[in-house]
Amino acid sequence: MNNILVTGSKGFIGQNFMETLQRQEDITILTFDKENSYSELKEMLTKADFIFHLAGVNRPENDEEFMKVNAGLTEYMTKNLIELNKTTPILITSSSQAELNNLYGESKKKAEEILIEYKENTGAPIYIYRLPNVFGKWCKPNYNSVVATFCHNISHDLDIYISDRNYELELVYIDDVVNSFMAKLNKEVRNKEKNYYSVRRTFKVTLGELADSIYQIKENRETLKVPDLGDGFMKALHATYLTYLEADDFAYDLELHSDERGSFVEVIKSESSGQVSVSTSVEGIKRGNHYHNTKNEKFLVLKGEALIKFRHIFSDEIIEYEVSGEEMKVVDIPPGYTHSIENLGDGEMILLIWANEIFDPNNTDTYYCEVE
Repeated sequence: MNNILVTGSKGFIGQNFMETLQRQEDITILTFDKENSYSELKEMLTKADFIFHLAGVNRPENDEEFMKVNAGLTEYMTKNLIELNKTTPILITSSSQAELNNLYGESKKKAEEILIEYKENTGAPIYIYRLPNVFGKWCKPNYNSVVATFCHNISHDLDIYISDRNYELELVYIDDVVNSFMAKLNKEVRNKEKNYYSVRRTFKVTLGELADSIYQIKENRETLKVPDLGDGFMKALHATYLTYLEADDFAYDLELHSDERGSFVEVIKSESSGQVSVSTSVEGIKRGNHYHNTKNEKFLVLKGEALIKFRHIFSDEIIEYEVSGEEMKVVDIPPGYTHSIENLGDGEMILLIWANEIFDPNNTDTYYCEVE
């Protein structure tokens, strides 16, 4: 299978699918978009070994466009394939609205029926995806995606409108859609009995929850708290939100705390995964001389040389680790051990610190105790 035809390759789903498809080896990609003619499409159909029919309209200039594009283009392709005596597999993006009584849904339903008739006449495999609301990078805001609109407006400090905070949406992430499509392309044995397919993973969220989640992501720059990225929806939503930032808004400042010893800055905070910070120490400076009961840390010297000393608080034995930015060695700081870190180098020492909890000034779990 070498020639893959993609209609609607420049749309939201099309662009994401093309990004993956273009990385595949030993295939030729044919694309049909609005600027192409039907005669060009006919020529492509003679070559196509698999068709991804992603083209469609949901906000046309006039109502006639619904049927003309969503159903008419499907009919044109299947009629030509039948005339060519071809049994080319076709995957089509339909919509969950195909069951609804509106012009868009009716046109999508008609396209499905045309495709099923094509299968009955030729025996060709077909894949009909009734997709719910798809979200992800490159989706146009203020068009037909509430996720795109909310991400764009919130990231640009614009108001959003919520008609009903309790209205529930079913969402599917673009990468999951693309992966499901690719699985059908790479499937060696095709199921000719089945017509309808779905993306395995979807998310259900209310409009209010969606808005709150995006505001939480936006506030990360002030709170430094990243959302729970172990949650599949928040991971996908966080990635999506970042793509709506303007190019001159990728960077943000952190609060730097400096004194004669060096500096300290908090970088990332997570309720489930703790905190990441960076400290610097000038030559000869020793930090620490304290222990924790539950709080634990990981130290990684990024630049310079340092000596880390430990002592169990009920022991006189001192344990030493010499580390440097040359070897990239992580040192665990267990509870119950008082510890210190001294800059042994000639210049600045830079230390990356991970702690298992966010720093709480009202409950530091940090107790002064000299190592020696």
